[in-house]
Amino acid sequence: MLFRAICGLIKPTSGTIYVLGKKLGKDISFPESLGIIIESVGFWPHYTGFQNLRFLAAIKNIITDIEIKRAIERVGLDPNDKRPYSKYSLGMKQRLGIAQAIMEKPDLIILDEPTNALDEDGISLIRNILIEEKKRGATILIASHNKDDIELLSDCKFKMEQGCVTVFSKESDNV
Repeated sequence: MLFRAICGLIKPTSGTIYVLGKKLGKDISFPESLGIIIESVGFWPHYTGFQNLRFLAAIKNIITDIEIKRAIERVGLDPNDKRPYSKYSLGMKQRLGIAQAIMEKPDLIILDEPTNALDEDGISLIRNILIEEKKRGATILIASHNKDDIELLSDCKFKMEQGCVTVFSKESDNV
């Protein structure tokens, strides 16, 4: 629910959310530069991975086919694969979701269980991509049951209890 609120998909019953210095609901309705995966990704089943991402990229129209293909390749998929999305394995679907989240080089990336359904090589690849995105300057929020994801990718850890968010640990805490 917290990720949904940060994305402007739901309104919190109390409190204030600032995203990259802008007040959600006042300055902006939703983050302006956002890549997101929350729960399952809603791709069109009868279109290829590339076609799906091209449809989504057309909303903002800020990237080219070349950049879409690069994002697909970056996550270890073939942008020329002619199979429809419905024929993808769970791991391929997850990779395509990550490609969708990063393809427009957003300032904020929010990922719920980003390594779910991935094999060991896929997990390593996605972790490296997230590290690269962080180095690029993106703010990345992840939720994961995989302790290694949290340990390897987090500068700061938060804990949510009864609707309240608290800082659990920071990198400077040597955790």
